Parts: sequence; structure tokens; C-alpha cells
Amino acid sequence: MHTPDNNLNLAPVGLDQFDKQSGNALERLLFNNRLAIIVLCVVVTALLGWQASHLSLNASYEKTIPTSHPYIANFLEKQDDLKGLGNSVRIAVANTSGSIYDADYMATLQQISDEVFLLPGVDRTGMKSLWTPNTRWIGVTEEGLEGGPVIPDGYNGSAASLAQLEANIARSGEVGQLVALDATASAIYVPLLAQLPDGSTLDYEVFSKQLEDIRSRYEHGNIQLHITGFAKIMGDLIDGLYEVLTFFLISIAIVTSIVYLYTRCFVSTKLVVTSSLIAVVWQLGLISALGYSLDPYSMLVPFLVFAIGMSHGAQKMNGIMQDIGRGAHKYVAARYTFRRLFMAGLTALLADAVGFAVLLVIDIKVIQELAIAASLGVGVLIFTNLILLPILLSYTGVSAKAAKRSLRAEESEEKSRLWAFLDLFTRRGPAIAGIAVMTVIGGLGYWGSTHLKIGDLDPGAPELRQDSRYNQDVAFMSDHFGASSDVFAIMVETDGQAGCANYEALRRVDALEWQLRQLPGVVTTNSMALLNRQVLTGLNEGNPKWFELIKNQSMLNFVTASAPRGLYNDACSLLTLYVYLADHKADTLTRIVEHVEGFAAVNNTDQVRFKLAAGSAGIEAATNIVVKDAWRDMLFMVYGAVILLCFITFRSWRAVVVAILPLVLTSLLAEALMVALGMGVKVATLPVIALGVGIGVDYALYILSVTLTRMEQGESLSDAYQHALAFTGKVVLMTGMTLAAGVSTWVFSVIKFQADMGILLAFMFLWNMVGAMVLLPALGHFLLRSKTKTQNPGSQPLSGDKSRPANVTEGG
Repeated sequence: MHTPDNNLNLAPVGLDQFDKQSGNALERLLFNNRLAIIVLCVVVTALLGWQASHLSLNASYEKTIPTSHPYIANFLEKQDDLKGLGNSVRIAVANTSGSIYDADYMATLQQISDEVFLLPGVDRTGMKSLWTPNTRWIGVTEEGLEGGPVIPDGYNGSAASLAQLEANIARSGEVGQLVALDATASAIYVPLLAQLPDGSTLDYEVFSKQLEDIRSRYEHGNIQLHITGFAKIMGDLIDGLYEVLTFFLISIAIVTSIVYLYTRCFVSTKLVVTSSLIAVVWQLGLISALGYSLDPYSMLVPFLVFAIGMSHGAQKMNGIMQDIGRGAHKYVAARYTFRRLFMAGLTALLADAVGFAVLLVIDIKVIQELAIAASLGVGVLIFTNLILLPILLSYTGVSAKAAKRSLRAEESEEKSRLWAFLDLFTRRGPAIAGIAVMTVIGGLGYWGSTHLKIGDLDPGAPELRQDSRYNQDVAFMSDHFGASSDVFAIMVETDGQAGCANYEALRRVDALEWQLRQLPGVVTTNSMALLNRQVLTGLNEGNPKWFELIKNQSMLNFVTASAPRGLYNDACSLLTLYVYLADHKADTLTRIVEHVEGFAAVNNTDQVRFKLAAGSAGIEAATNIVVKDAWRDMLFMVYGAVILLCFITFRSWRAVVVAILPLVLTSLLAEALMVALGMGVKVATLPVIALGVGIGVDYALYILSVTLTRMEQGESLSDAYQHALAFTGKVVLMTGMTLAAGVSTWVFSVIKFQADMGILLAFMFLWNMVGAMVLLPALGHFLLRSKTKTQNPGSQPLSGDKSRPANVTEGG
């Protein structure tokens, strides 16, 4: 069994007795050039701090979708023919004391529509409201088939004009789409551009504020505005950034306070916090230098980097404090602690970094950028907390009072009830009981994790609370328009001249449309086939017997010529089947996708091809598929990387099993907790699942590293584990509980995403700690062996050995 060079029996000596050329080459290079290292770090911090000041906070719709997935590739290929089926906003203007057929209401709607039309980032060619000319009606009159804009010619707000408007809307097919079912509200559909004409990207924070400005100026009296869409979600999340920062500051204050109460040394506590904050500055500076920006999904990363830094920093501070308490010079204590813990810390941070880097394989740019940001943050911790912090402490040391107090605490902990209780798990009976209990808990966690769904599980925006303004607006849309803003669009490619008017193509579209209308979650549909049925009925005095799709090419051509362009493209080679959904829940989207895929497999021909998917719901369905495929693959790769790093460090499969099994338990329980919290696996939550593995291995590696080193020197598992608890275990206990307490304050955030992450992270911090302190010694009883003090298997323990297991040299 291989262990890092971290001899725990280094004698505490004064500076004059210490050989500065001892230790490995890296230790000598760093500690014999301390001042140069500090100056270099100061310069880097200043440069990256300046760079971090230019970091922007924004979001991108395109970055949240998997652009290489076949569904998205189909949409992007036909994007010019599918105006408004990507990123969009929907604004409902409601009359709370009457209907929309009111002169004052219509005047206000016109003003709002005109203002929204002129906002930067609006795709004006696709915008639609009652006041835009692309909102038209078609009807049968005494003089034949007629049509035109729904706003009558010469509209002046008179009773006659309003009556004509009502008649036009009734014949437009927009009831339930642009006009509420009860006629108390109408909507403005606002497609958005990814890039502004000047080449800059759409600033969601600015755009959201512009919408809120319009809302504040027009929402008075009997007028209410309700706004939904990706841009509004991102705007609300960005607006909540200041509250997020407030909770981060509270978390940092809690962590700092508890660390100080543990050490009672202001200088060392300040240095641990400072080195962790320097890591955050370096991370933000590097993100900015690489041209990235922070988005609502990566806002949690800086705090996680700080949390991981505090965990490693506390271990270094504790080791130095103990050595100073034993009489070592502060410089010597710093080098001893570096020598003992650098490799364990490096392995843990590399495991964290690799765990985040694995997220790069997921073809969603926002996750890839989060992976880069997190990996950079964890990477810089190697310099700030494993190197810079011990060097700084070699100058400052810790207060003599704190060092003596630490030594007294260590001596008293040898007799503490908690340590005695944990030591029980190194014995056969308690070890079996502990493993049995954890196995049962793990089994329950696995059963719970099997119910974990992909995608959103609730209507609206799960990132925000159900009583948030945005989710109330979503509920209003659903209640009054009969459908949410979730549109699933199916593209139907046709070949030949005037393929979009081909009877065989329309017949297949008609069949699929009818089938989709029967599925739960589908509110209504719209297509060229449905329009043909409606027009034929209208031409025959509304007789329902004529609600048919007839094989008459002249009739099909006639309807196509007067149909709105959204149903087909200019080349007449593409038909669009719109499916309006009640919500975008994972189950709803899965039903639609499976049904359309099955239909396409049977009905696709050389002339007619059904392709998925466009619209907000179609794009989300593709995203769910990518997340589902990447979910387990990601976990396997994360665990594979951590296992490899642990094996390189310890050169023992037994040690790897002891370190990894507690992490597996935490992963299962975290997924079960997600089910209990009503969270699905999606873009926002997928990285946190990988995060639990990376953070959890930190605790196990520190305790296991010391335990294995002691066992290499011939100590029994019980004695080695007791020394590990005294040296690193109490810091594991302190940091686990401290970080959990810090993030638990997030549950009070108005942003549900942050509240959920707070619960999930607190749970993982605590369970990883429990696993490292309980399951690790229990597994070690059966798997770890010391080099000496061997006994024959099955023999009775030696007298005075407290029924500890027989320890033999490992053969593998």
C-alpha cells in the first residue's frame, strides 16, 4: 500500500535545528523563496482583480440549448422559416373591469404594442399583437371569402368599430392564442433576436428592466400586465443577484465566525478567509480574461470555490497550530504541515477539478462554461490555499494562546465521547452494524433516486418560487388563454412543386394533429390541414358536415394562397404543425416526443418527412434528452476520474473502495432528496450532482491519508483512526457543519433555485462528513491492514487490544 510522504511523527524543533534542505524539491523551492512567492501572488491578485472588475453578468438563450442535437439542428437549419419559434416573450394586457372591447383598453394596448415594437432586441418581423398587420382574419361573407387585419379599416374606438373588431377576432382563430377565452385580455407575442444590429448580444437584465418600466407606467386602474418567457426569467434571476450576494455574504460571515470560534486566533482565521477570497478573485479574473461572463446558473460557483477553499485552508491552519503548540517554530510548523497534507489536498482538488471538467462533455454551452469556471476556481485553490496559505502562516504563525488551547483540545479529544463513539466503528460488531444501516439507507436512497425525473416538474419557472410575480403571470396565461406559452412545433418537409399544398402531405399532418389532440397536456393545435377544414366549413355556411380535408387540389391551392405564412414557408416546402401545451413538464414533453417519433417512423416518405422540433417546448424536449443521456455518463466519468486519482495517490484498491463508497451513498441520497424537493435533472441542477462527488472526496482523503500513514508505521486501525481524528477529523467535522450552516441560510431566498441548492448542498456537506467519519472506519475494518502487528486470521485479539480486528499486511 502506498501513502503520500506525510510523516506524522516529525519532531517539533526550533528554526536553528531545522534543515531547510529537507523535504521534497517542491517544498524546498516554495519555502526557500517565500517572499518571491508572496510578491508574485500579490501581482497576480492585482491583475486578476482588475480583470474581474470587467466581468459582466448576462444570460444567453442559445447557450442553454444543445445546438448539436438533431432536433436543434433541424430547428437551426429552418430557423429563417420559423420566425418566433425560438426565444420569445409573451405579454398579456388584461382589463380587470371589463373586456378588451373597450376604447380606452384598445388605446392602451396600442401604446404598449408600439413601445415594445421599438425595444432593442425585438424581432419586429415576427412580433404579433392585435395592432400588428400580421394578425388577420378570414371569413365567409355574402360576397365570398374575405379577410384582412383584425383592426378594422377606419377604426376610431366607436361602438361600431369595436363591434367590427369583435367580429374580426372571432373569425381570426386567435381566441385562445392572442385573445383570452373570456375576452378580458389580449397578448403581445414578442420574438427576440440573439444579436442586436450592432453585433452585441441581447442584455437580458436591460431588456427585463425595459419591460418592467413599461409595466410600471401602464399598469394602473383596470389595466394589468403579465409577462412570461425565457428573457423575463433570466431578468428576474439577475435582478435577484443582489439578494443572492447578500446570502453569500451571510454564509461567509457564518463560516468565518465559526472558524474563529474554533481557533480563537484572529490572524490565522483572517488568512484562511483571505486566501479563499483571493481564489475567488483569481477565478473571476480568469473567467473575464477568457471572455466569459457569469450567468444565473453559475452564480453559485464563486461561493463553492470559497467553501472548498475554507475546507482545505482550515486543515492547513489546524496542522500548523498543533505543531506550534508542540513547540515547533512557525516556519517549521508550516513546512511540516505542507509536507503532511499537500498531496492529500492536491489529490482532492484535482478530483474536484476533474469532476467539474467532466461536465464539458455535455453539449450545452452554459454547462460547459460553468465547468470551465468551476475547474479554474478549484485549480487556483492549489496555489492560494495549498501553497500561499502555509507560506503566509510561516510568517505570522498563530497566537501562542490559540496553539496551547489547540494542544489541550487534542489531548482532551483523545478521551472525548464523540471520538470514542467513532472509534467503535473500527471494531467488527459496530462496523457490521454501521455498514448494515448505511446499506439500508443507501437502498432507500436508490429506490428514491429511481423516481428522479428529467426536466421541469412544475408549470412556470421552477427557478423561482410559485408565488413569484413571474409564476403568477404564467398561471394567468394558462387560466385565461387555455394554453401556456409552451409551444411545440413539428416541421414537415415536403418535396416537389407546391409540396405544402400536396394532399398526401396534408393528410398525414391532419392524422398526426388529430392524434396529438388526444394526448394529455395538449390544449390545442394549428396547422395547414386544420385551416383547410375550417375554410371548407366556412364556405358551406358553417355546416359541420363539411369539416373535412378533401382531395381537391384546386381547393387546397386556394386555401394555401390565403393562409398566414406561419403555417408554411415562402418556398412552400415546409409545413409547421403547432402544438399548444398546458405546461412544459417532463412527462408532457416525453409523451409528445415519443408519439411524434413513432408516427414519423411509420409515415415518413421521400416526399413527406416529419422532423422535431421547434418552439420553446420542442427545444426544451431536446434539452431534456441531452441531459438524460449525459446524466449517468457524467456520473460514471466523475467517479472514474476520482477513482483513478485516488488509486494514483494510495496505490491500493482497498483504500479506493473505502474512499469511494461513502460518496456513492451521498450521491444516491442527494438524488432521493431531489425527488422529495420536487426537483428534476436539468441544466440548472445537473452540475450540482457532479459537485457532491468532488466536495465529498475532500473529507475522505484527509482522514484516509493520515490513517494510512499511521498504519504504514505499524499502528492498528483504531490507533491510526484516532490520530486521524485528532489531526484532521475535528476540522472535517467543523468545516462540514460550518459550510452546511452557511448554505442553509439560502432557504430563505426568494429565488427558489438558490433555496433548493442551499438545501441540497447542506445535505451533501453533512452526509459526506458522516460518511467520512462513520462509514470510512467501518469499511476500513474489513479492507485496511497495517504493515506490522500481524495475527493469524481467526485468532483472538491480543490482550488489551479492545477487541480490534487482526491487522495483516495487504497482499494486493
